[in-house]
Amino acid sequence: MQDWNPQLYRQFESERTRPARELLDRIPPIHVHFATDLGCGPGNSTELLAHKWPDAQITGIDSSAAMLEQAQERLPSCAFQQADIRHWQPSQPQQVIYANASLQWLTDHQTLLPHLVNQLDIGGALAVQMPDNLEEPSHRLMREVAASERWQSHISAQAADRKRLLTTENYFDLLSDAGCQVDIWRTTYYHPMADAQGIITWLRATGLRPFLATLDETQQAEFLHDYHQALLPAYPSRHNGQVLLAFPRLFMVAVRTR
Repeated sequence: MQDWNPQLYRQFESERTRPARELLDRIPPIHVHFATDLGCGPGNSTELLAHKWPDAQITGIDSSAAMLEQAQERLPSCAFQQADIRHWQPSQPQQVIYANASLQWLTDHQTLLPHLVNQLDIGGALAVQMPDNLEEPSHRLMREVAASERWQSHISAQAADRKRLLTTENYFDLLSDAGCQVDIWRTTYYHPMADAQGIITWLRATGLRPFLATLDETQQAEFLHDYHQALLPAYPSRHNGQVLLAFPRLFMVAVRTR
């Protein structure tokens, strides 16, 4: 798959940063020496950590070289590292491990989350926000178009199958069993978009990437045309001419107690 596109991702930076800020606000007061942003992207979420804890050593982790280059330019005082979250292990216990819209791309959360808790200092917090939108029309219609007769031989079903999150109760039990006090909640944001094409622009930077990865430029345009046609009846215009993109997200703040 091609590297992430930071410019495309940042077109909706304000909307993407809002849940990151709200996640950060729910972390209880902690004296922070070391904090890590897992899946830091172009640094918009890392910047929030740097402002909140200016005296801490803040590190951003991402698999994308292009994203890390932009993040380092944006925040020269922070450290950035290209790494796989699944195998990441810091040299010092962390007071904050922060993962905004990154862990949903990874599987085996039953192993991953306890591993991350184990990288925390006692009293440290694992703060996680994940899109929980696979059953929204925006994502359901991606899969339906990809599975159509026209596209099923071009798009890998496995590549287009982002794993569903565990249930809220599963995450609560998993983190409680790992020795944490758990705060967990779900929020649905409603983003006004100019039209259905705006939804495509948003998702080209994230959810649409696996669907487009194996298509050439002409095929991508044709697939996006079919997807756009499917979106139109699912996102009718509101009274002011805009459409509303519903975007559910799951939040967790787990404080290690033992």
